[in-house]
Amino acid sequence: MIWSVSWKNVWRNKTRSGVVITAVSLGVLAGVFSMAFMKGMAKQRVDSAIKTETSHIQIHTPEYVNVNDLENYFTNSEELRLNILSKPSAIAVSRRIIVNSIISSAEKGSGIRLFGIEPEQESQVTNIKDKLIEGNYLEPLKRSRPIVIGSALAEKLDVKSGSKLVVGLVDINSQPIYFQFRVVGIFKTLSTPFDEATAFVNYSDLISMTKLPEGSAHEIALLLNDKEASTELALELKKENAELSVMEWIEILPELKYMTETMDFYMYIFIFIILLALGFGIVNTMLMVVLERVKELGMLMSIGMNKRRVFSMIMLETVFLSLTGGVIGLVLGAGISAFFTTHGLDFSGLYKEGLEALGYNTIVYTDISPEMIFTIAIMVILTGVLASVYPAIKALKLNPAEALRSDN
Repeated sequence: MIWSVSWKNVWRNKTRSGVVITAVSLGVLAGVFSMAFMKGMAKQRVDSAIKTETSHIQIHTPEYVNVNDLENYFTNSEELRLNILSKPSAIAVSRRIIVNSIISSAEKGSGIRLFGIEPEQESQVTNIKDKLIEGNYLEPLKRSRPIVIGSALAEKLDVKSGSKLVVGLVDINSQPIYFQFRVVGIFKTLSTPFDEATAFVNYSDLISMTKLPEGSAHEIALLLNDKEASTELALELKKENAELSVMEWIEILPELKYMTETMDFYMYIFIFIILLALGFGIVNTMLMVVLERVKELGMLMSIGMNKRRVFSMIMLETVFLSLTGGVIGLVLGAGISAFFTTHGLDFSGLYKEGLEALGYNTIVYTDISPEMIFTIAIMVILTGVLASVYPAIKALKLNPAEALRSDN
């Protein structure tokens, strides 16, 4: 009985109730979409970093982790690579030689990290091959050594596919050496800093230049079928290779994990602030309802409705207002967010340079989950319940005799 009466009371003033429900709906919709948008940005950044820059797991010598020197290498790289590849969760494994070097065109130069890779292995671990905007992926040349560089580096050096570059580095004997390369491909990733400081050459060319022993590597990179499996496999590899350093992507780029965790935290604070503001609006509306119905409430109490039922009636009216708006907002927010999980929001016109400088995609796909919807739904319910307490208490303080003499 009290439930149906409370629901009917909500619609006694359709305009006022409609305004409150609309405000709650828009607030919840904005909160849901904002969370889905920010989670989508964070997820894309993490996925991009894993697929382009770090992979899921990397293996180095402990010395190389502290100091990225040429001499901090291990020699059983191919045997270790094949052993890791036999693990069920490993999709692909690539070994790399990494050297800090100087690269120069006819007029300009720049410091870079030069990766010596085996193209077939690397193309399965990273997506650099798919990011080519010009040329080919380390295509063999008869008279020159091929090199693939980032678009930002190509722009900085003022070169294009087919241009010649000179790479200078120090070999394992501490002797400075210089070799000529020809640009066979230019890639463009989501990260401008990565594109400006990274180049790829053949593993065989770089091991010959540096005079490292055959089978040497500074790094082995692993791509897994699921990033959640990285912790378990990393522990297994640490036991099998105690002399080496095995690092997960969250250890390699801890700022990404921190970004994801803090973003979730701040977004829930954002939702809380929205609901807090809406809660005050609901309280104000329900106080007006109580004051307008002083005589009616006094009459109900004078004919025998106890204070508990009056309290329940006002609470239910408030909760119904909140829930109606909340449900509408959740449905609309989830629907709009779901649409943009496949269509994406294009920011290339306004914020392209800024987003790329931070390593974010200019087309953002939202990311929404049932857990997010459930959490926001609980927050909406709590907002309704808390907002109902003060107006309900205010109604209880009415004196039936005085209330009957009121003009409201």
